[in-house]
Amino acid sequence: MKTSYKVILLIVVACLSSIAIFYFTDRANPIAEEVDILAYQQELEQTFYPTKDDTFENPRIIVNPYGNSPLTALIIFQTKDLTAPTVVIHGKDENTTYTKKFTPSKEHILPIYGLYANTDNTIELTVNNETKTLTITTDPLPDDFILPTSVTANKQLLGNDLYFVTPSSSGYTAAYDVNGDVRWYLTDMYLWDIQTLNNGNLLLSTNRLINPPYYTTGLMEMDFMGKVYFEYSLPGGYHHDVFEMENGNFLIASNDFASGTVEDYIVEMDRDTGEIIKTFDLKDILNMEDGKNENWSEYDWFHNNAVWYDKATNSITLSGRHQDAVINIDYNSGELNWIVGDPTNWSEEYQKYFFTPIGDNFEWQWSQHASMILPNGNLFVFDNGNNRSKIEEEYIDAVNNYSRGVIYHLDTVNHTISQVWEYGKNRGSDFYSPYISDVDYLSENHYLIHSGGISYQDGIVQNQPAGLTDVDRLNSITVEILNDEVIFEMQLPGNFYRAEKMNFYSDSEFSLGEGKRLGNMGITSTSNSKPILIFAKQIDDHYNSYNISVKKEVDRLVVTGTFQKDDKVQVILDNTFDKRVYDVRISERPYTAMCIDIFNEEEDTNGITVTKYINDLGITGKYYLYIKINNTIYDLNQYILY
Repeated sequence: MKTSYKVILLIVVACLSSIAIFYFTDRANPIAEEVDILAYQQELEQTFYPTKDDTFENPRIIVNPYGNSPLTALIIFQTKDLTAPTVVIHGKDENTTYTKKFTPSKEHILPIYGLYANTDNTIELTVNNETKTLTITTDPLPDDFILPTSVTANKQLLGNDLYFVTPSSSGYTAAYDVNGDVRWYLTDMYLWDIQTLNNGNLLLSTNRLINPPYYTTGLMEMDFMGKVYFEYSLPGGYHHDVFEMENGNFLIASNDFASGTVEDYIVEMDRDTGEIIKTFDLKDILNMEDGKNENWSEYDWFHNNAVWYDKATNSITLSGRHQDAVINIDYNSGELNWIVGDPTNWSEEYQKYFFTPIGDNFEWQWSQHASMILPNGNLFVFDNGNNRSKIEEEYIDAVNNYSRGVIYHLDTVNHTISQVWEYGKNRGSDFYSPYISDVDYLSENHYLIHSGGISYQDGIVQNQPAGLTDVDRLNSITVEILNDEVIFEMQLPGNFYRAEKMNFYSDSEFSLGEGKRLGNMGITSTSNSKPILIFAKQIDDHYNSYNISVKKEVDRLVVTGTFQKDDKVQVILDNTFDKRVYDVRISERPYTAMCIDIFNEEEDTNGITVTKYINDLGITGKYYLYIKINNTIYDLNQYILY
C-alpha cells in the first residue's frame, strides 16, 4: 500500500514538474516595454556635457534636445575662467526679443527658448564683452498646427511675455508672442492647465490617460526644454486644475473611481514624496441631487473644474459646473463656508450658504470655470453662461447668449454679493463658450479673459461643447485688459482649455540630472472569477477581428481592443501560483457602473475601442497573458515581468 502511495506521489511530482517546465521555459515572447521618458532623457544627457572641442569660438548646438520641444535648443561650450554668458534670441521687434544672463560657470549648457519655426534664427552669445552671432535653424510647424486668424496688440503697454494655451481635444500646447507668432510648443498632447511653479518650472498634466475620456495619470514638472524633473501619479488621476500651495504641496482635482462618481474629489499631495496626505470628498459636503442644471448626471453631478487655496481664510474654492455653483470649504475641517450661484433647485438646508444680490446690473454665473480668490478677497470667475437659468422654460439660446469674465464682491458678514466688474457681455454670442475657458489676475485692474470653446454649425453658434454636437468651425478668443482697455487680443480657430501669460526666462534654472517618479496609481481591482486556462486557444482570425494590442509602460500594462457592447471581456495574468483576472468594461465611461451607455449607430455596428490599464503596484514575478472574450479564452503567447 505504501508502495502505491509512493508511485502516486512520484506521478504527481512529475506532473507538477512538467507544468513548471512548461510555464517557466520560453514558451512565449516577452511584452516589449515602451521607452521610459525619464530613462530616455537621462541617456540623452550623457551627450550634453561640454567637451574640449566645445568652445566659445565653436560652440555645439543641439536643437530640440529632448525631442518634444522643437523650438528650443542648447548651446554648449567651455571657458577657462568663471564667466556669466548672455544670450539674445532675436525676434521681429523689441516685444518679441528675449535676453538672458546666466550664472557664472566654466561649463556652459545654455537653454535657448523662443525660436521661430522654419527659420534661421539669430542668436547673440556674449562672453566677457565678446559677442558671437550664431544661427539656429528649425523645422516647419506640423501641418495641423493652429495659427491665429486675428491678433491686435498695443505694444507700448505690453512687454515680451507670451500667451500659452492648452488644447481641449486636438492641437498643441503652445506659446504665441504679441505678434501671434508661435515661439514654443510641445509635440506630445498635454491637457488641462499649464502654470509656472514657484521654482520657475512648468506644471502640466501627464500625456497618459488613467481613464477615458480625459483623466490623466497625474502631473509632470518640466521646463520649457521639455525635460521632465518629476512625474507624479495618483490613484484617481488628474483633471482640470491643480494649485501649488505655499509649502510646495499640490491641491489636485482628482477622482475616487471606486465610488461610482467623478470630478468630485480633491486631494493634497506631498510634493516631496508623492503621498496623498489629505482628501476632500464633495459627496460628504453637498447633496448630489441639489442645484441640477442641464448637464447634471448621476456620475458627474458636480464637475469640479477649479481648485484655489486662499491663505487669508485658510479655505479652498471649487467650481461645480453642473450645479452652477462656486463653493468654498474650510481647509482644516472640509466644512462648507458659502455657495455663490442661483439658489434655484437647492434644498432648504443649503439656502443659508447662499448670498443675497445687491447693487445694479447683477447677474449670476452659469456653468462657470476657473474660479479664484483675488488678493482683495473678491471672487473672479469665467461665467460660461449656459442657458442663464435652471428653469427650462427660461433658457436663453446660444445666439442670444454670451460669456464673460466677472468679479464679485462677497460680504461674508451680511451675506450679500455685488458685481464689481465684467468683460464679454457686450460682445454677445461671438464670445459665447459653453464649456472650458479661463480668467487670470495679472495685477491690479489687469486681467486675462479666455473664451476657449466657441463653435459654429452653418454659421450658427452652438450651445453644446464641440465634442458633443456637429460643428464646422471652432474659435477661441484670448483678451488682455488693463484699466478696462483691451491691450491684446488673439483669435485661434480651435478650442483651447486655458490660456496663461508667462515668460520663458523667469526663475527656472535648467539642470542636468535624473528625473524622479513619485506617487502611484494604486492597485488595479481584480475579479473573483478563476477561468481554467488549460484549454485556451491560440490566436486565430476571429481573435484578430478584435484589433487587440498589448503594450507595457514603465508602471502598468495597457490592453486595447475593439468590442461590441454586449461582449464580456477579461484580461488574465497567470504564473501558475497566482492568477489575476481583470474585467474589461465595454463602455465609453468605464470609470463608473452607474451610467447607461448609449451607443451610436456606427458603434453598434463596428464596436467601440476600449483600453484596460493594469497597474504594476502589488504584482511581482513573471506572468503569462490571456484574454477571455465571451466564452473563449485565448493564449496571447506573451509574458510580462513585474
